[in-house]
Amino acid sequence: MKARSIARELALLSLSQLPNSSEKLEAQQLSNLLVAAVRTLTTEVEDALETASGEVQRANDRLLTSETRANDVQTARAMLQDGIQLTQSAINRLATAMQLPETIQSATAAEPNFDVRRYALTLVNTVNQNRAEIDEILEQALVDWQLNRLARIDRDILRIAVAEIEFLGFQDRVSVAIDEAVELAKRYSGDEGYKFINGVLRRVTDRLKQKAVGSRKSEVRSQQ
Repeated sequence: MKARSIARELALLSLSQLPNSSEKLEAQQLSNLLVAAVRTLTTEVEDALETASGEVQRANDRLLTSETRANDVQTARAMLQDGIQLTQSAINRLATAMQLPETIQSATAAEPNFDVRRYALTLVNTVNQNRAEIDEILEQALVDWQLNRLARIDRDILRIAVAEIEFLGFQDRVSVAIDEAVELAKRYSGDEGYKFINGVLRRVTDRLKQKAVGSRKSEVRSQQ
């Protein structure tokens, strides 16, 4: 994995765990980012396993009281399937947490001139300091959705992408920011999450282009 990509991943996973203050962020070491990221992943593992356990228990109760009615058996089977999928998701998250230290080390060794810690903290700080503007941009691009109703991981993927596009000089590399956001969504969002993320960011960039064109036209008129 490229160093910039692992920096984005660290920023995504640690965003909700790190302080909002720029001064306190500056003091965070790479190890602090790693601990924050692992804490996020383990929390997701715990939540997924708790939900999976509940699904399996409900399926068991349904089977015990169903007297083998076809509808009840089918419902129990669906509950078990949900439990299995949640358990698999938890296993995947746990594997990611275990692999993170080695992934960071490999990325750093491959690109020693790129500061993973610095870029991850830059992303977190940019999102924190410009959240109101970033969220307004996203709200305008959402169709039949409200930002605060999205899953936290989806919100943060979108926020990081907009931070790069609008504040970190990716205006000429929009496709890179979108592609990286889609890859993060494939790793951490729901089954169709990456398609949703891609659609929202395409609308964001379309609106930003329209805004830039409007600004240039206004500037030209003011000079005439």
